[in-house]
Amino acid sequence: MDTGDAAWVLTSSALVLFMTPGLALFYGGMDRSRNVLNMLMMNFWCLLVIPLVWVIAGFSLAYSGAGSVIGNFDLVFLSDLSITDESGGSTLLAVIFLGMFAVITPALISGAVADRMKFSAWALFVPLWLVLVYCPVSFWIYGGVWGEGLTGWLGTRGSLDFAGGTVIHVNAGIAALAGVMVLGKRRGWPGEGHPPHSMPLVMLGTGILWFGWFGFNAGSAFAANGVAIQAFMNTFLAAAAAGLAWAVVERVRDGHFTNLGVASGIVAGLVAITPGAGFVAGMSPIWIGLIAGVVCSFAVGVKFKAGYDDALDVVGVHFVGGLVGSLLIGLFADPDFFGGEFDAGLFYGGGLGLLGEQALANGVVIVFSFVVTFLIFKVLDATIGVRVPEPVETTGLDLEEHSETAYHADALTMGRL
Repeated sequence: MDTGDAAWVLTSSALVLFMTPGLALFYGGMDRSRNVLNMLMMNFWCLLVIPLVWVIAGFSLAYSGAGSVIGNFDLVFLSDLSITDESGGSTLLAVIFLGMFAVITPALISGAVADRMKFSAWALFVPLWLVLVYCPVSFWIYGGVWGEGLTGWLGTRGSLDFAGGTVIHVNAGIAALAGVMVLGKRRGWPGEGHPPHSMPLVMLGTGILWFGWFGFNAGSAFAANGVAIQAFMNTFLAAAAAGLAWAVVERVRDGHFTNLGVASGIVAGLVAITPGAGFVAGMSPIWIGLIAGVVCSFAVGVKFKAGYDDALDVVGVHFVGGLVGSLLIGLFADPDFFGGEFDAGLFYGGGLGLLGEQALANGVVIVFSFVVTFLIFKVLDATIGVRVPEPVETTGLDLEEHSETAYHADALTMGRL
């Protein structure tokens, strides 16, 4: 890897790191004022814990080895990596960049369990989920001896996931559903309604996420090349198209253009283009964004009919958006544009083969992630408990879990000032 490529990947790593505070603001603004600090802490906890787990064993389990199911321990504790060795230096760069993805993936789940999960349970859940769910799924799609080709069983079959639609968004989204099924509904939901307490924070978080997502997708080219340029363009177009589509749906359906709808649509478009960012071109990212914006705008309402309390629409945006984007690769993948060796989508003469592989990969990840996450939550619930007591939920997690309040007015109301 030359110095220009290395500089771009390092810059992209910083952009992806910035996404986790952006996600914290996005979720924090959508949350209640009495729980905003708890939401920020849940996200920042991932920044504290995941990097350590990642360099100790996570990267090795997720990316090293010649097996088909899980990595080995060759790179635990970053053993045998040296910047004086070319392969060691490039592998260390991969550890840095991919570690940022590992950080934000469990953080996505926090939005679904907002307002009612014990922080002590969250603190244990995060590293457990990374090792037991994220690492195996990553290996299935991307794993192998780093830099020498794929050996993970889904990747070698031909499933495509450029920057993490299946590994990150579908994986975290379905895990979020498993978590809320164990936790149960928030007190008063859905009758009371839980509107965002700060739309300015939501919009600020959306802007940071969009900014960081250029590193998320374009950085996944691992080079400052044409693929990165196209992935950058795709990221921009899909987000804009999805935000517009969601806004128009809201205007037609509800009579209003809302900031929350625009923000949610932008994120849905970013999620949907992630798996195909380096496989589609031309008008395809616009179509993907439009489809994701429309589908996700309706998907977020399913929870009211199905009865699961996904507090901040992680399932409707990340799971559905990631699944839509991943499946649409089977229609829009264009290997001729990229000079690549991947299969073509249906609209580019490839038949149904790639679509079938995308469906298989996502189906496997959905079942595995849901079952294992459900079991993790059940074990935590049986040992330390996963839900705060009702008085704590009523008072707010900021005061009871962290002994802090985000706003002076809240502290006055609770008699702390």
